[in-house]
Amino acid sequence: MRVLAIDPAIRNTGYAVVEGDHRDAKVITYEVIRIPKQIPQSGALAAVRTHLMHLIKTHEPDEVAVEGIIYVQSHKTAISMGAARAAALIAAADAGLKVFEYAPSKVKKAVVGNGKADKAQVAFMIRALLGLSETPPHDAADALAIGLAHLQASDPLKAKILDRRQV
Repeated sequence: MRVLAIDPAIRNTGYAVVEGDHRDAKVITYEVIRIPKQIPQSGALAAVRTHLMHLIKTHEPDEVAVEGIIYVQSHKTAISMGAARAAALIAAADAGLKVFEYAPSKVKKAVVGNGKADKAQVAFMIRALLGLSETPPHDAADALAIGLAHLQASDPLKAKILDRRQV
């Protein structure tokens, strides 16, 4: 299975394309879509959607995995994150792909063994688990972790633990 995994944000959307199953995962690509602050939010969302649509055409994933909504103290941040997530969901829906979401704490638990791991711990473990030669940027590492969790969820026992949900 080939998966496009997305860690959505208005200015720094992490993405990864991974392939394999719950026993073996291979990284195809990963990066962060960086949108400058001088671009208005509406333009940033359009850019994220366009970039993700290009990735879908280029890498032809079978499914999309995205980080679920997290609870934050700022309503403004929550709305912004929700908008970025919507841009990702629309790109996937336009391509006719199934989208699955995973709670950040479940992804961290699956990858690091600790649902409250920080970004540095996630990046370190992703590098080790996937045999990368360098530690990926945090947003890309989060996307790689989401992709890895999605592949692990192809194992029915792990799917229950990861609480995978189609959106």
